[in-house]
Amino acid sequence: MLVLLERGLGESSIGDIATRLRMFGLSIHRTDHGGQARIGAVGENAGVDWGAVRAWPGVASVEKLPAPFKLVSRAFHPHDTIISVGRCAIGSRQLAIMAGPCSVEGEEQAFTIAAAVARAGATIMRGGAYKPRTSPYSFQGLGEEGLKLLRRAADANGLAVVSEVMDSQHVPLVARYADILQVGARNMQNYALLKEVGHAEKPVLLKRGLAATIEEWLMSAEHIVSQGNTQVVLCERGIRTFETYTRNTLDLNAIPVVKELSHLPVIVDPSHGTGIRNKVGPMARASIAAGADGLIVEVHHDPDHALSDGAQSLYPEQFEELVGQIRTIAGVLGRTA
Repeated sequence: MLVLLERGLGESSIGDIATRLRMFGLSIHRTDHGGQARIGAVGENAGVDWGAVRAWPGVASVEKLPAPFKLVSRAFHPHDTIISVGRCAIGSRQLAIMAGPCSVEGEEQAFTIAAAVARAGATIMRGGAYKPRTSPYSFQGLGEEGLKLLRRAADANGLAVVSEVMDSQHVPLVARYADILQVGARNMQNYALLKEVGHAEKPVLLKRGLAATIEEWLMSAEHIVSQGNTQVVLCERGIRTFETYTRNTLDLNAIPVVKELSHLPVIVDPSHGTGIRNKVGPMARASIAAGADGLIVEVHHDPDHALSDGAQSLYPEQFEELVGQIRTIAGVLGRTA
């Protein structure tokens, strides 16, 4: 339920109402909008007399949160969530441009690509140190050594870092080096991992699952937010359909739909969404036009010899051209990049 409090109510009174609600065994989450405190009271509440709660001093009204995803819904938190990471405010007028290699392969590669994407206008460097691969014989990443290289390369070029965490036991380790913890598509419904990143004090980039509905995706975000971590960025990266001409089917419908349903920022991964280098640019441009808050793009200076995802990685000069085009589109929409 959503408990709206009277405008101007003091913090002591707000705390008293929250404490009384907790006594019913409810989980309490607070947000503020337009000078009004709003309390999301979620959990099993069969024993709560909400008519009586409406009559409590300081309570303006009590409303039902209609969607199954309570805390990530706009009904609970009407205004957009903005997440500050390094020089970027994700979800603001400024578009988040994340770029880098699929996998960190070595020092020269990491530093070369970091310099290139920073020069082109990226503010966050992506790179995998732990790689979930379909084949157990494929390159699995460099582990902690890869995280160290990623951090050093990013720091040398004024970039923040986003990197995937695959295992709940790895969350503290990845959080030591990365500014954003990425939960990959295969782990979107790994609830143990979602709970762990929900306890982390780092933003989380949650990718949509291979065949997940929008509601399932938002419910996964709810798992994270319900643990206390409200810094969640949603990432549309294509879903698996009957179509085989591209790696996945990039669902641009999801952008305006999610922006209406949820206050969380939404970015797009056109690299995994298409899997084909010359399709990345068109879909990246379309994503921004559709209202995405940013992009995460794979870039490699020698993609023919990349250890993973070379076929969908842009050359640095292609990425630089794309950022210029994105800036033009952003300007039309009243945004910056």
